[in-house]
Amino acid sequence: MQRRPLLLRAALAAAALCHGLALAQGYPAKPVSLVVPNPPGGLVDTSARIVADSLGKVLGQPVVVDNRAGGSGNVAYGLVARAPADGYTLLTSYSAYHVGNPSLTPRLPWAQKDFTPVALVTVATNVIAAHPSVPANTLQDFIAYVKKNPGKLTYASQGNGSVSHIGTEMLKAQTGTSMVHIPYKGSGDAIRDVLSGQVQVFMTTPPSVMQHVQAGKLKAFAVTGKSRHPGLPNVPTTAEAGLKGFELESWVAIFAPAGTPPDVVQKLTTGLKQALETPEAKSRADAAGIELRYLPPPQLDAMVKRETEFWAKTIKAQGITAD
Repeated sequence: MQRRPLLLRAALAAAALCHGLALAQGYPAKPVSLVVPNPPGGLVDTSARIVADSLGKVLGQPVVVDNRAGGSGNVAYGLVARAPADGYTLLTSYSAYHVGNPSLTPRLPWAQKDFTPVALVTVATNVIAAHPSVPANTLQDFIAYVKKNPGKLTYASQGNGSVSHIGTEMLKAQTGTSMVHIPYKGSGDAIRDVLSGQVQVFMTTPPSVMQHVQAGKLKAFAVTGKSRHPGLPNVPTTAEAGLKGFELESWVAIFAPAGTPPDVVQKLTTGLKQALETPEAKSRADAAGIELRYLPPPQLDAMVKRETEFWAKTIKAQGITAD
């Protein structure tokens, strides 16, 4: 009596496997969309454009950047989570959204299980920057000033739950300082108001502020990585500036909808590795102050799990909310 259902399930599984193999063999047969959860400008969008140009040449099909900002990344994440699992709609994921939002937003329109890891593509340190009106020239001077003037300064972030938000709250906790949070929908709007002096402080990735620091329009007190940034060689690390134990790194990775055929994922991750190794990608990344760093799906998946646990603890300890 049970033989027929078993045979039916086996036939369906075989059909699904054959369909996946056929899809992979002909993939890609049309343009691929890279959905970006941020507006143009900044680390995520810049990374997507570097990846899109190089990956398109490797795959032989256009790779199109599709900016879908809003909802602290949730608009883009929800869109890709519901997209067909055929490899033609991919998510350009931002670390804070991917590992932070699950602890910040109770009713997300997506879950991490909705996505299949494809590859880590870029990482970037962060820069603690301020408008020239802030009366400090070193990180220690800045911390001392904020301590003496609690709540006087405002700081920008790329949105509630972003690395710039959580990172600055961590800085406040470690230094015993107080600043008022002004969230934006992305780095473009945030940097505009910091440049005008409407908001005084911004901790963000180098692509957003590097040219303004070099032009003297902003002050950079420190970078939050283990080593100095090549585009800001005169800016010390936090450890060099006297704030040991404070490091903050952002990353960008590519994910596909869950259920994407393994052979398509393999073709994509191999293509991304090749794309990141091209001279054009390296030149553009260097100019933007971004580090190209490839990780295949298993290592990316392990990193996501590790960082999700870390951010959950951090968000709870600091009482950070999405409001």
